[in-house]
Amino acid sequence: MTTATPTRVPVPTDARVTWWRVVHSEWIKFRTLRSSLLLLAATVVVFTALGLGFSAFLSDATIEPGTPAPPGGPSSLDPLGASLGGVNLAQLLVGTLGVLLMAGEYTTGTIRSSLAAVPRRWPVLGAKVAVLAGVCLVALVPTVLLTFLGGQAVLGDEGISLGDEGVLRAVLGTAFHLAGVGVLGMALGALLRTTAGALTSLVALLLVLPGVVSLLPESWSETISPYLPSNAGQAFMSISSDPQLLSPGAGLAVFVGWLLVLLGAAVVRLVRRDA
Repeated sequence: MTTATPTRVPVPTDARVTWWRVVHSEWIKFRTLRSSLLLLAATVVVFTALGLGFSAFLSDATIEPGTPAPPGGPSSLDPLGASLGGVNLAQLLVGTLGVLLMAGEYTTGTIRSSLAAVPRRWPVLGAKVAVLAGVCLVALVPTVLLTFLGGQAVLGDEGISLGDEGVLRAVLGTAFHLAGVGVLGMALGALLRTTAGALTSLVALLLVLPGVVSLLPESWSETISPYLPSNAGQAFMSISSDPQLLSPGAGLAVFVGWLLVLLGAAVVRLVRRDA
């Protein structure tokens, strides 16, 4: 009786962890998760449908200037605000996508495999952010542009042009804001490591906190409100000057600051605490 000799599988000499390999592995995870693709598709559909719907509402000849927007609609019922009005609901969908991509791995325990393959840990989060932000921008920049153009076509003579002052910046800023909210959700997922907690915190930060701040004394509210992430985003997603908002450049800086602070805190916890 002979004993079979086990076959040794050769290990490639270049089998080392690199940034691009980590990014590629996270891209594979993203595109093979049905929930990721469904949420991204839902974000695109919801943004487009609401933008065109609000534009049609505004084009109604019986609508007078200053008429309140429909429930869940844009904060300002004007040609730009109407066509980009789907951002309010779309940000919750893309934020949920970010939460699930990170917190979902903690829930299922698959994060342990990712961290075992990448001992330095922080590249895992960095690669996830790069994949999510890249995919969102690729999907949402054309979505926002086409929705804006479609909304202005619905409005006809009452519409505005992409070449008008500040319009292109606001349109592209909307796509950046949505991608940023996705990253915001991912950072909260990495910090809290539970889907429910991260989703609750995301909704509170984007929707509840601005309402709570508005109940504070006026001097406090006017000081704090412009620096909240949702209001900072609104500053570079609009073309009308609002004394209660920061300038577009300052709003962008504050919004990016929120992302960097939360991502920095997430990296610190990822490196120092076990999964």
